[in-house]
Amino acid sequence: MGTGRSGTSLVAGTLARSGYWTGAGHWKARDTNPKGFFEDREVNAINEALLSTVTPTVPPGLIGTHFPGRLGDMQRWLAALPPGVEPRADSRCRERIQRVIDHESFALKDPRFCFTLPIWREYLPADTVFIVVFREPSRTITSMTREINSQAYLRSVRRSPEQLELLWQRSYQRVLDHYEGSQNWIVLHYEQVVAGDLDRLGALLGTTIDDGFADENLRRSPETSPVQAATTKIYDRLNELAGYHAV
Repeated sequence: MGTGRSGTSLVAGTLARSGYWTGAGHWKARDTNPKGFFEDREVNAINEALLSTVTPTVPPGLIGTHFPGRLGDMQRWLAALPPGVEPRADSRCRERIQRVIDHESFALKDPRFCFTLPIWREYLPADTVFIVVFREPSRTITSMTREINSQAYLRSVRRSPEQLELLWQRSYQRVLDHYEGSQNWIVLHYEQVVAGDLDRLGALLGTTIDDGFADENLRRSPETSPVQAATTKIYDRLNELAGYHAV
């Protein structure tokens, strides 16, 4: 779990290299993620269906262009649900979830899990480990902006840096709400993964993690910039849980 552009692909790719099943229908790698996303299309589609129950839809045709704030199909990884708003699952979605998790040793990745996790948890094995990945907020926001501006499927999306910062806040606050007090969760900073600092993850999973997936040459982090006090508070808490101290 983690917002888009936070390092979740890096962790998912590392787990795939370590022998975990990450899905059967991955999205193709592209310039913004040259080593791949390691997201299963069915997982994305299920989470899109869940989020569509609590987000306004885009009207079809030209009318839809008059609603730039709304998100269409496969754009809901940018949905920032307010506190207390919970997605709903019908019987079909629940059947689809069950089919996905029938695989052994799976590692499922999707930014939408920040908001849809409670529904999935009803079906996940008791020993499932939850991995939270995060990155310096302003760098994440800049990277999300670049993604929105460069990808055709996001052409209709309009999101200001302030709106993306709100998405960051709401995503990780939800994650923290689920994390506190749990024993089978781990929080990782992007820089820890790049550095191969994965001993804690390996110990929690009870296996050896192959740290050869990360490529420091692909690090394209812009300079940091100031963020809101509420964002800093959440980021500091994540750093504390990850045991990460920036140099």
